[in-house]
Amino acid sequence: MKKRTRARELTLQFLYQLDLRGDELYAEAGAWLRTEERDAETLRFATRLVEGVWENWDEIERTVQAVAQNWNIARMAVIDRNVLRLGTFELLHCPDIPPKVAVNEAIELGKRYSTANSGAFINGILDKIMNRKPAAKPEDAAQRDEQAARVAPQPEGEAELPEPDERPEAARRA
Repeated sequence: MKKRTRARELTLQFLYQLDLRGDELYAEAGAWLRTEERDAETLRFATRLVEGVWENWDEIERTVQAVAQNWNIARMAVIDRNVLRLGTFELLHCPDIPPKVAVNEAIELGKRYSTANSGAFINGILDKIMNRKPAAKPEDAAQRDEQAARVAPQPEGEAELPEPDERPEAARRA
């Protein structure tokens, strides 16, 4: 299995747990990822994805809800909504990942871990998000470099995650 595919699987697993157990679990993300993965490159990418979804939770939820006609995100299958969160983060905040790759990886995760219909459902939602996304601006390159510096490798493969309270107040569930 490719390293990034493995990282996406780990991210999905953690987001699933976070969704079911609550925000306080986020504090354990770094430790959990390190127990599940030894490869430093895979760990860094998984950490980047977990951090990114967490930090952009409100925007991701609004974006998915805006295109999910007749579907409330809270009523979606747990796996499907977390695959959508991950895919939406990649589409909106990972300019180094081709949009078609992000969508295809999300579809495969849905097919592998959810229902037979999940692939088509995920494809429909992410395709709408991908087609609504504004074109990249020149200043995006500077932001991408800054983001890459923030997720640069930590000593001895250690990856640090932001504190749980750093997610916007509106995103925290009771």
